[in-house]
Amino acid sequence: MEPSAPPRAPGGRRNGRQARNGQELRAYARDRLIESRLTPNAISMVGLAGNLLAAVLITQRLFFLAGIAFILGSIMDTLDGRYSRMSGKGTLFGAFLDSTLDRIEEGIVLAAVAGYFAATGDDFAAAMCVIAVLGSLMVSYTRARAEALGVECKVGLATRPVRVVVLSIGLVFAKGAGIGDFELLAPAIYVMAALTTFTAIQRVWHVRNELSSENTSPPDL
Repeated sequence: MEPSAPPRAPGGRRNGRQARNGQELRAYARDRLIESRLTPNAISMVGLAGNLLAAVLITQRLFFLAGIAFILGSIMDTLDGRYSRMSGKGTLFGAFLDSTLDRIEEGIVLAAVAGYFAATGDDFAAAMCVIAVLGSLMVSYTRARAEALGVECKVGLATRPVRVVVLSIGLVFAKGAGIGDFELLAPAIYVMAALTTFTAIQRVWHVRNELSSENTSPPDL
């Protein structure tokens, strides 16, 4: 005689049904979104608008609001790529536009921060903004050039998400932002400048090693 199955918990069937209903609802919303006229490029442009708004708010010393706008704009920058893959609406130009706008947005926001530091007489922090911009561009450029040579190059700490998190913390907890007695904007810029410079050097070294190993490897027989 086979042992009887353990009794089902009273809420088990209900929880399972709710989980299935939730999955069906998400699938329905995803299908409707894919069938809509929304394009990845439109999401990219919304991200650009959010970052432009953040830059304007920085010039007005509204750092908390600037941080929120920067975070929302950066989320859009993340979603456009995912939506492109999920919907099948992605194009080669869309991928090019996405990467280009990412560089523009980061540069605009950091330029606004540099303008703020210059206006307040903090020349060192303003100079570090320039280093952070240059470093972030080199992080992206070294990866692009490496991949053009057939070398995967994703090493390093200062990836785009990390830079977004660091700068977001600096803006939200900037002096006068209204959250506690903090001044983290300048330290955030220093961290970005250091990390991007280190990551760019790290990627150059990584590509050198990868190409050197390919050149010294024995030929296939």
